[in-house]
Amino acid sequence: MSREKTQPVHLDVRDPRLIGVLDPAAHMEMILTGFKFTEGPIWHPRAHHLRFSDVLGNSTFEWSEGRGLRDIRPNSHLANGSTYDRQGRMLTCHHATSRITRMEPDGGVTVVASHYNGKQLNSPNDIIVRSDGKIFFTDPLFGREPSSGIPRPAELTHTGVYCLDPVTSELTLLADDFSGPNGLCFSLDEWQLFVNDTHRDHIRVFDVEPDGTLKISRVWATLAGDAEGGPDGMKIDSTGKLFATGPGGIHVFMPDATCLGVIETPEPAANLAFGDPDLCGLYITATTSVYRVRVRHAGLPLF
Repeated sequence: MSREKTQPVHLDVRDPRLIGVLDPAAHMEMILTGFKFTEGPIWHPRAHHLRFSDVLGNSTFEWSEGRGLRDIRPNSHLANGSTYDRQGRMLTCHHATSRITRMEPDGGVTVVASHYNGKQLNSPNDIIVRSDGKIFFTDPLFGREPSSGIPRPAELTHTGVYCLDPVTSELTLLADDFSGPNGLCFSLDEWQLFVNDTHRDHIRVFDVEPDGTLKISRVWATLAGDAEGGPDGMKIDSTGKLFATGPGGIHVFMPDATCLGVIETPEPAANLAFGDPDLCGLYITATTSVYRVRVRHAGLPLF
């Protein structure tokens, strides 16, 4: 799990505006390696540390430049995606238990979602929080499959996208027509919700109502390429550009869905997060490692 040397970044330029996203002379730095399947990176905007999951290694790690690496949840129940709520508490999706938990300031863990209409969730996968505190997450079957979870039959007949009210604990099913719902993020104004469908190789977008319900679904972009990797995690930066994992690495889109190109990664990428004190460090969880490349525009703080 040691740090390796940096290497020049490789770009698949599909639109010259990609050069405005990062310096072509930038370097891809391997921060950490030696894991089984890295996922769910999140940056704490005040403590300045990165947390991420090793799903198959069954641990959640915390890393910072000054303190190095530590295992903060050595039995993570196959934790995958995480985020912070508006109070700075970590919310995490767990494949093994089909739950979403919240880590409290005293280190305790609270289960915030586990069932829908009396049936166990499939395997919550990725999660975000809107500025009003409402929690949105995807619930595919990945955590019930042998390759990434614990094989067991599903109780629900759909794979969905949900909204959880943190005050009332009411869980609302927003969409149930996905094949493999995965990463998700809001537009800058939060009036649109983007959701990856891994099995269909595309990103869908929905208009979002004030109460969190969705309408007018449409395919927003297809993630094209012959290299390894597919639609998984995604984030938006402070200029409205969307960064999504896909074939070959991180695909960068303009707000109008024009693909500027791909920031290529040495290993297939699963997720990403903006970090460093200025939020211009793009941290990428890619199979056995965590990488970082500096970009020109900051991401958005999680709280």
